[in-house]
Amino acid sequence: MFDTIRIGIVVPAFNEEKLIHKTLSNIPKYAKRIYVTDDASNDHTADKVKALIPHDHRLMLIQHRVNQGVGGAILSGFKQALEEGMDIVVVMAGDNQMDSKYLPVLLGPILENRADFTKANRLRPSFWCGMSPFRLFGNVILTFINKIVTGYWFVTDPQNGYIAITIDCLRKIDLDTLNKGYNFENDLMLKANLANIRIKNVLIPAKYGQEKSKIKYLRFISNSLRYFTKAFYWRLWKKYFRPLHPIGALFLFGSVSFFGSLIAAGILGFAALWPLFLFSFVVLLSAFLSDGLSTLIK
Repeated sequence: MFDTIRIGIVVPAFNEEKLIHKTLSNIPKYAKRIYVTDDASNDHTADKVKALIPHDHRLMLIQHRVNQGVGGAILSGFKQALEEGMDIVVVMAGDNQMDSKYLPVLLGPILENRADFTKANRLRPSFWCGMSPFRLFGNVILTFINKIVTGYWFVTDPQNGYIAITIDCLRKIDLDTLNKGYNFENDLMLKANLANIRIKNVLIPAKYGQEKSKIKYLRFISNSLRYFTKAFYWRLWKKYFRPLHPIGALFLFGSVSFFGSLIAAGILGFAALWPLFLFSFVVLLSAFLSDGLSTLIK
C-alpha cells in the first residue's frame, strides 16, 4: 500500500543525542525521506545524525544556526518536503515518544480519503499509562480551550505533535505565519480550519521513557493564554465577521448581550435581568455549536 505513496518524515530535534539514533532506526522502510532538523542543539545531536547518513540514503540533516523552537524545526522539514514533492508528511519528534508501529493507523484515514490531516490522540483512560497527573490535567484543559479557539470541537489532545498531513494541505497554508513555539500544533489546526481542511483524531497510546520535557511551564501557560485569546478573535474575524457570515452575527449579538447583561446586573440586580442573561447565553451557545457543526460536516 505504501510503495506508491511518497511519505516524508519530519523529525524536529533539540539536544536529543541520547535518543535520536533510536528514533531514526525505528522509522519504517516505506518512508521515502527523513528530514531531521537539528534546532541549534548544543550537544552531539547533529553528529549522531551525520554518522547515520551513509547507512540510510533517506536521511537529510537540516541545521539551524539559531534555535527557532519546535515549530520552526518542523517548518523547515515541511518546506523541504514541499520542495521534494512528498505526498504525505508525518511529524515524529526526536525524543522517541512517537511509536512508529502506529504510523499505518495514522496514515489510514488519509489513504482512505476520510481525512486530509490526522492527529494522534492519547486522551483515553487505557492510553494514559506513563503520563503524569499534572500533564494529563494540562492536556485536558488545553483540549477544551483548543476546541473553542480552532473550531475543531471533535479533536482531542491538540498538543500531541504526532501528525500526518497531505502536501496539498500544506500548500493551502501560509507556513511562514505559523507559530514557531509550543503552540505550533494549535496554530496549524487554526489555519487548517480556515482552509477547510478535514482533520481526524486517531487513538494512539502515549509513549514515555527516557525523554525529559523541555517545556518551561509558567512561560508556556503565559504564552498560550496570549496566543489563544488573540487566535480565537482572529479566526472569528477571518471566518465569520469579515465575510458577514450568519454565525458571526450570532457571536456578535450573543457576546454584546451577554456581557451587557452582566454589567447591567451589577447595577439593577440579577433578578431583573436573568431572562436577558439566559437568552444571550443560549445565543452564544448556538454560535459555538454552529461553529463546531460547520467544521464537522465538511
